[in-house]
Amino acid sequence: MKTDDAVRYAQERDLDLVEVAPEARPPVCRVLDYSKYKYEQAQKVKQAKKHQQQITIREIKFRPKIAEHDYQTKKGHVERFLRHKDKVKVTIMFRGREVTHPQLGVQILDRLAGELADLCAVEQRPIQDGRNMTMLLGPSKAVLNGTLEQEIAEREAEAETLAARVAEDAAAIEADTGSAPAAEAPEAAEAPDVAEVPEAAEAPEVDETPDAEAPDAADEAPEVDETPDADADAEAEQPA
Repeated sequence: MKTDDAVRYAQERDLDLVEVAPEARPPVCRVLDYSKYKYEQAQKVKQAKKHQQQITIREIKFRPKIAEHDYQTKKGHVERFLRHKDKVKVTIMFRGREVTHPQLGVQILDRLAGELADLCAVEQRPIQDGRNMTMLLGPSKAVLNGTLEQEIAEREAEAETLAARVAEDAAAIEADTGSAPAAEAPEAAEAPDVAEVPEAAEAPEVDETPDAEAPDAADEAPEVDETPDADADAEAEQPA
């Protein structure tokens, strides 16, 4: 169709002639309400942006010898970022000879990830980059889906139920243990069989050994005393 005929055709229907494929040969046009078309396209873009989730990467820095109070403060910042569905890049800065002790940085990063396990998912394990050690934390599925509080409440309810069951089992065991001694009283009466008094009467058998050896020692004593007497007689004979 010629361009003039197409324009006339659109005007007769109170519509617009819109070229949709200008590079085609011949070019392709459509007859439509251009204002309505632009509005529909804008709504589609808006809906696409609404469902699209934009995540910002925040960074927070720690020192290997950070004090406990400072650690708790920065941990609160990381928790706030994760609750806002932002990713967090945690950096450990080493200075001087601190770089020779990377395990200190690993301990801090592992502790942080463990304490925020409900809020975060470790997307990048700690890696050493020069004098810095970095770890990337992302919001957990519970945070992204908005079910974090519900999951925490369910976990606390399960813990309370488990504690109640443990208390009931402990009470039942204590009750059973309390009634056991009355039934086992006859067994306690058999205790004298274990501690036998006659065993103590055997002690004199041990004392008999020194008594037996005593006469031998007494018999040997005169043999030692006879030698001086013989020497004395020999000395008496020499002057004579």
